[in-house]
Formats: sequence, structure tokens, C-alpha cells
Amino acid sequence: MSVSAASLPSVPPGPVRVLGIDTSCDDTGVGIVELLPDGRVNLLANRVWSQTVHARYGGVMPELASREHVERIDEVMGDALREAGLTVSDIDAVAATSGPGLVGALLVGLMYGKGLAQALNVPFHAAHHLEGHIFAAASEAELRAPFLALVVSGGHTHLFDVPRDGEYVLVGATMDDAAGEAFDKIARLAGLGYPGGPAISEAATRGNPDAVPFKEPLQGQKTFNFSFSGLKTAALLAHRAGAAPEDLAASFQQAAVKVLVKTTTRAAHAHGRGTVVVSGGVAANTALREAFRATDLNVVFPGRGLNTDNGAMIALAGAAAIRAGRPASPLDGGATAYAPLANA
Repeated sequence: MSVSAASLPSVPPGPVRVLGIDTSCDDTGVGIVELLPDGRVNLLANRVWSQTVHARYGGVMPELASREHVERIDEVMGDALREAGLTVSDIDAVAATSGPGLVGALLVGLMYGKGLAQALNVPFHAAHHLEGHIFAAASEAELRAPFLALVVSGGHTHLFDVPRDGEYVLVGATMDDAAGEAFDKIARLAGLGYPGGPAISEAATRGNPDAVPFKEPLQGQKTFNFSFSGLKTAALLAHRAGAAPEDLAASFQQAAVKVLVKTTTRAAHAHGRGTVVVSGGVAANTALREAFRATDLNVVFPGRGLNTDNGAMIALAGAAAIRAGRPASPLDGGATAYAPLANA
């Protein structure tokens, strides 16, 4: 029998402590935030177990990821509660990622979160992974629509306009590889290691960003899309021609940063948005942050440790849902591998 949201427990008045769980891919994350009556949010804990078993394969193995989540989630939740100085009975609401992601991995955190909410008799919120990435920036500033949001990671390169709280309009996306995926592939090509984002960022500090003349993708486009396949092909040709790994890293990073910043800035101006949220794993890249800060936009990045997948961002998304008055989620919803965020 379906359980309606209206029949589920409601959050208490006053400060609300929200526990968030993310097991969408290869990180087991549990975070806790406190939503205050005035709408501000305090981050109380953020604990992540990053799986290392995938490094030998150069990418995530879904079955291994699911098993690792099962083995680690109890430990990670205990660590988060200790960091926050709380017991499980202090939790007022639970949020967990329901999609998109690897279904087997998602199910671990989703079912764990539902069971926890039911045992505590508190509301449960199924969270969208990309909304979690966006609200990771709420750790640094209060996010109130309207604003523009760029989610840029290993699996996503999406540009959303957020005209009202809870409303997401997709205005641009990658036409091929996600930016983080391209970072991973080029790092592997150049022998720099995995994951590629930090490897390329570090190697780029020793390279010449003008050594490899990458052409700007999608020049002259009227839309706000991204493309990284051409940069990836150019990197392969440069590697075969003998380009040094450090020069290849520096040149690719410069080209990727340029297209991300240029397209996002153009979209912000076109939509009349002065504030832009930039989140996801690639948002940790120092060169990207410096380039965005040189624009005329108010750019908000997630706090330290909140760029890559984590439970705190899901707790922040849950807190945003509670603040906006969204009803709790039914407990019979499932995990979804493909789940578009845009609702317009």
C-alpha cells in the first residue's frame, strides 16, 4: 500500500537537525546540519568514506561500490554523530539520495535512510543528487532564488537557472563527456593517476598552459552548452606528438576552465542572474575558482570538503526542502539511475 506524504511525521518547531546520506557512486557520505528558525543552516558534521578499490580499474566498478557502502555505512554514520556531538535520537529528519546514480549503490543509502527515519518516527526526504550539489553551497551563503547554478563533476556538467526556490530550468549541458570525466581520461592518458581532477590540477602547476594550442569548443554558439570531446581528441594527438604530461595538464586545464567560465558568464548575463553557484568535484579546481572570481558575478562555491559527493550536501538539500515547506517523501519510492532535475 502506498504511504502518502501527508500521513508521515512532521518536523518539530525550532531548530531541526537533518541527517543526510549519499551513496550514489563510490563515496559513502553521512552529514548532519541544523536548520534554524530564521532559515540559516549550521553544518554540524560531514563524514565521507572514499572508496579506493576502484583505482586499479581507472573507473568505478558498480558492484564493488555497492558492497563497500554496505560494509561502511554504519561506521560512517557513527563517525558523523560523534563529530556533531549527537546521538541518533537527536535527529529530527533524514534525507537520502534517490537518484541519479548507480542503482545498487543508491539503494544502500536510500533504504538505510528510510529505515532510520521509520525507526525514529521522523520525516524522510528523498533528495536529488544534483540538488544536493547545488545546496552544498548553502554551507557558505544563504541560497535564495533567483540564481544560476553550474554543477560540474565526473558525471555531470549541467547549467540550471533557478528562478524560484525548488524550480530548476536546464539552460545548458554537456553534449558529450562531463568535464570531470574528461579530466579523468586525460589524466589517465598522461599517466598522472586517478582521480584526474586533483592529478591534473597538481601537474598543471609545473606545466606551460600555452604549450598545447587547444581550440575553444562550440565557438559562436547561441546556446549555453558544453563539449569536451574535441579537447580530449586534441589531448590524445598532443600526447602522441610527445607533449610533456605537465604541459598537457596545464593546457587542457586552461582550455576547460575558459569554456566553463565563458559559457556560464554568458548564461548568467542572458538570464539576468548576478549570483552563480558553482558546485561538484571540478568546482574544487583552483584555476576554475580564480577565473570565476575574476568575473563580475557573485560566485558561491561549496565549503571545504563539500565539492565531491558527501552526505552533508544531501542534509542541506533536505533542510532546504523543509524550509520551503515541501512535504516529506513517501517511503515506497525507489532509486533512479536517470533522474533529470529540471522541471521546466
